[in-house]
Amino acid sequence: MRILIYSYNYHPEPIGIAPLMTELAEGLVQRGHRVRVVTAMPWYPESEIYEPYRGKLYLTEERNGVKIQRCYVRCSPKRSLFNRALFELSFASLSFFQALMGWRPDVILLTVPGLPVGVPASLLGWIYRCPVVLNLQDILPDAAVHVGLITSKKAIAIFSALEKYNYWMARQISVIAEGFRDNLLEKGVADQKITLIPNWVKVDFIKPYPRDNNYFRSSYHLNDKFVVLYSGNIALTQGIETVIDAATYLQDTPDIQLVIVGEEKRLEKLEKYRQKQQVGNVTLCPFQPREKLPEMLSAADVGLVVQKSNVVAFNMPSKIQVLLSSGRAIIGSVPAIGTAAKALKASGGGVVIPPEDPAALAEAIRDLYNHPEKVKELGQNSRQYAIENYSFESALDRYEQLFQSFKQKLKP
Repeated sequence: MRILIYSYNYHPEPIGIAPLMTELAEGLVQRGHRVRVVTAMPWYPESEIYEPYRGKLYLTEERNGVKIQRCYVRCSPKRSLFNRALFELSFASLSFFQALMGWRPDVILLTVPGLPVGVPASLLGWIYRCPVVLNLQDILPDAAVHVGLITSKKAIAIFSALEKYNYWMARQISVIAEGFRDNLLEKGVADQKITLIPNWVKVDFIKPYPRDNNYFRSSYHLNDKFVVLYSGNIALTQGIETVIDAATYLQDTPDIQLVIVGEEKRLEKLEKYRQKQQVGNVTLCPFQPREKLPEMLSAADVGLVVQKSNVVAFNMPSKIQVLLSSGRAIIGSVPAIGTAAKALKASGGGVVIPPEDPAALAEAIRDLYNHPEKVKELGQNSRQYAIENYSFESALDRYEQLFQSFKQKLKP
């Protein structure tokens, strides 16, 4: 089949949807399909276009058999509704013309976040006479409204209308968790239009490595420490300050070190907060190269998933699958009724505590520090659950089956 993947994010962006869409595209190519990707110049998570891609309106490149067609996006590190609107409009308009420059696809996979891009995607579906599959990685505008990113009634009305349009125009909607399905059903989307395909992890790549001679531990002087690691996006939905606040309760146990890995500009703000709280048991580190990720994760005794208490119930951080596959015990400082909490409990590899509660987080860390046998058991459960439930090959099978289900309906 000829498959067009329409996504804001793609390689070389290190986190979020980019690694997932990169693995999916390359996996489909390995199975004999033709794949081209329409995406932006790399910009995430710094919200600045990467140096080699600056000053270009369009760029086409090829990587591992995938044709990658990029367009300029207007992005800014300064967060505002105006800047977000410019970003959305620049991608939706410029990517449309880039998508026209290539072979006709049999199916289009459109990833969301990104509601306005549903308009050009639906036009492309009509021009190319092919179905559009909407892949929901988040449900907008619900998530943005819930955390206060969008407050304008007019903006909410516009994004809500775009959301309804996207659900209407899509032939099928793939969701990453049952909580997403529940949300869509409440909005009147037909159940038969929804397909559950959880996000995946390459269990042969992300796997447990020995702690001895670990480059990350050596680089950051962690060899003799009980390491509690948060790695990922630092944004409105996380509330990473809770981790630093928890460290104030643990200063009497020098063996425990909390490590936060993230985008350097976000770390600068956290460093100021760390100094304000006067804690020395917190280490801040920039993102590591993708090839070093498995070893970095294996440097941890415990992995962290952190959310604010106002995060919507259906939010499912992609870092959960990664931590599970790395064979780490996990502490989830997440809402108890949310999708993240359900996933951690089901895995048998995680401890769930109330969000934005530094004392509870410190207590959970201390409990695991004092019970190494529990850490080992949780880690083994994590790894086994990831292999059984989140393998890449299983997800690839499901996407392939979904795409091929349209084949007999496609026009020549």
